[in-house]
Amino acid sequence: MEHFLERVMFASRWIMAPFYFGLIASLLLLLVKFAQELMHLAPNIMTMSESDAILGMLSLIDMSLAGNLLLIVIFSGYENFVSKIHVGDHEDKPDWMGKVDFSGLKLKLIASIVAISGIQLLKQFMNVHNVAKEDLMWLVIVHITFVISGVMLAVMDYITVKAHKLGGKH
Repeated sequence: MEHFLERVMFASRWIMAPFYFGLIASLLLLLVKFAQELMHLAPNIMTMSESDAILGMLSLIDMSLAGNLLLIVIFSGYENFVSKIHVGDHEDKPDWMGKVDFSGLKLKLIASIVAISGIQLLKQFMNVHNVAKEDLMWLVIVHITFVISGVMLAVMDYITVKAHKLGGKH
């Protein structure tokens, strides 16, 4: 009975696979929004002010960072929780693929969130005359919260690694 339960629990990891396929679908949806923004930006570039052009490009960067974040979660999550992705020695295989553990995934995730938050904040600073001071204050608070969270995660991982190394020496 115990062996059967353990096999069922181990097989239950496949329940996560549809989540990752859903994230792939959301990556396609993000591509649609990226194309929409690009199609809006390109024909109007000659008549746009410099700040409007920069804001449009920051939006494109923001979406590409979100896409990168999705890929990291899709690849790392699938490999850490479901199954290895077998692509052999394909020349396009990202160097980090298969090497990002859950701890690394957390750090990459928070770093991407901080970058996205920073771009959102920069976009608001570029348009500071049209942004309520209270809204700007909250954006700064949220961004600082993300930065502090990232630093705390990194410190906790550092402490955990040091504790394992010290524990292994005894």
